Amino acid sequence: MGLRSKIALTDASGTELMALVANGDQAAFEVIMRKHNQALYRTARSIVRDDAEAEDIVQEAYLLAYRKAASFRGEASLSTWLTRIVVNEASARLRKGRRRAGIVELVQNGDSDVVGDDAAADALPAPSEGPDEAALRGQARRLIEARIDALPDKLRTVFMLRAVEDLSVQETADALGIPEATVRSQFFRARGLLREALARDLDTATISAFSFDGARCDRIVTGVLARL
Repeated sequence: MGLRSKIALTDASGTELMALVANGDQAAFEVIMRKHNQALYRTARSIVRDDAEAEDIVQEAYLLAYRKAASFRGEASLSTWLTRIVVNEASARLRKGRRRAGIVELVQNGDSDVVGDDAAADALPAPSEGPDEAALRGQARRLIEARIDALPDKLRTVFMLRAVEDLSVQETADALGIPEATVRSQFFRARGLLREALARDLDTATISAFSFDGARCDRIVTGVLARL
């Protein structure tokens, strides 16, 4: 009886799931993706500040993780390992985009305006919400997302991991490859900037920021499985 038949996938540890993935078990990989999709998407988006780009980054990171499954030894948690891959992919994508923008600006000699990022997608109302409540919730969510987007790059990613994803200082430091003291100071600065901008209670206001709907989760899983 193989490992796959002995372990209920939903109860398996990250190390056990990755062992199955290393043997080509796509069902185990789907369990991993659905468990980590929201956190990884939020991490990617905190770096690139674009919904579609963040989805694409998460898909690419998953494909890399699938190919490197046999190298996962469990020294760090699976969530930390995956977050590192996403951070590296997003950072590389951002650097590449900046280089491309510089080349375009040089070629165009500054004749055209730079087009800003698309606005964040409207919040989906909960089934039990009335039109007024849904509208207020959507406005608050867009304001929070805009304020988080406006944070400096390093502060924004630390804030997303600590406040929104509730990672510990050590987990955040491990994921980003920075000292714990840096995580603490950057998180303190990020919270201060957001308090000044929002003038409201961050602890309750950030809970619904960048919510991860079922359609996006399914889209990422389907996209990755189709490319395996």
